[in-house]
Amino acid sequence: MIKKINNKEFLQEELERRILHGLSCEWGWAVNVLRPEQRQKIRKPMFSIKDMKGKLGYWSAENREICISRNLVMNHPWDAVCDVLKHEIGHQYAEEVLEVKNETFHGKTFYEACRILRANPKASGKYRPLHRMIAHELPDHEDKILLRIKKLMALAGSKNQHEAESAMAKAHDLITKYNIDLISTEKDREFVSFFLGRPALRHFREEYHLAHLLIDYYYVEGIWVSAYVLEKEKMGRVLEITGTLQNVKIANYVYDYVNNFIDFKWREYNLDKGLNRYRRTDFAVGIIEGFISRMDSQRKKMRINEGGNELMSIEDSTLMDYMSYKYPYISNVKGRALSLDENVLKDGKKIGRKMILSKGISAKGKKKGLLIE
Repeated sequence: MIKKINNKEFLQEELERRILHGLSCEWGWAVNVLRPEQRQKIRKPMFSIKDMKGKLGYWSAENREICISRNLVMNHPWDAVCDVLKHEIGHQYAEEVLEVKNETFHGKTFYEACRILRANPKASGKYRPLHRMIAHELPDHEDKILLRIKKLMALAGSKNQHEAESAMAKAHDLITKYNIDLISTEKDREFVSFFLGRPALRHFREEYHLAHLLIDYYYVEGIWVSAYVLEKEKMGRVLEITGTLQNVKIANYVYDYVNNFIDFKWREYNLDKGLNRYRRTDFAVGIIEGFISRMDSQRKKMRINEGGNELMSIEDSTLMDYMSYKYPYISNVKGRALSLDENVLKDGKKIGRKMILSKGISAKGKKKGLLIE
């Protein structure tokens, strides 16, 4: 007699099988950062998921196994899981390749392994995953800047059009002045990297336009990195942004706000038209381009009102050096629009020119909260 399997248990078993396959795939991509002669010295281990207390994962040399916490894989974003996985690969590399001896578990050899693998040596024990740090406003000097930006964005929700436009322009100028001060004074900064959106096999054109908006105006860098797509059981890609924690918080807010604004306006626009998904892309690209043109116009007006003072963007060489270290092998991918409806694009631009980043549109139920809630 075949024992009937509880559907919930079956779903859990299938989900964990897919996650284990994902861990195996991510291990392969993680070691791709190694030079060929380094990569030849490390072999893929076994993977497991277990209930743990006080641990996010561990490496077992005896079993040649990397084990990840069930709570972590079930209740946290995939980039948090990858962060811990790479940490454990660091332990594997330290032991099997660097042959660590007579050191503490997190000694200098382990830190060297993490440096080679671009892994986070802090991603264990009571480590707070980055998505929780982004949702939490820390009481330090830098976050006072975020508090001022938050207040300005609240004013940007004003029904008074002039007050709303002025508040958004001031918020963006504050972001610019803050970052120029950091870069020009060469203050020590710590950079973090964070997934925006979900890994997918395919990304629509508006996602690339939104990525360029964040990179060009919000003091972060972005790379489309390989990441496991659970639903497809394959490696896809996801946008990973890198910058200071404060700038990543702001970019994350802008990303969520613009996406939710596009969703809201598209439902309104397409209510009686019945347009397809490709026209939504045209509409979304138009909104992003319209918003950029309006933001540029507002900044010019702000400079004129303040006596013509120029806020020149300057290259952050420290961030660029970090990007060169973290992503040693980068290639450019170019695409083109297969079809385009100029009228829909034009309508999107009109709406985008009226978009004001403010407190108001939220992303309920998403894996990451917004900066301003």
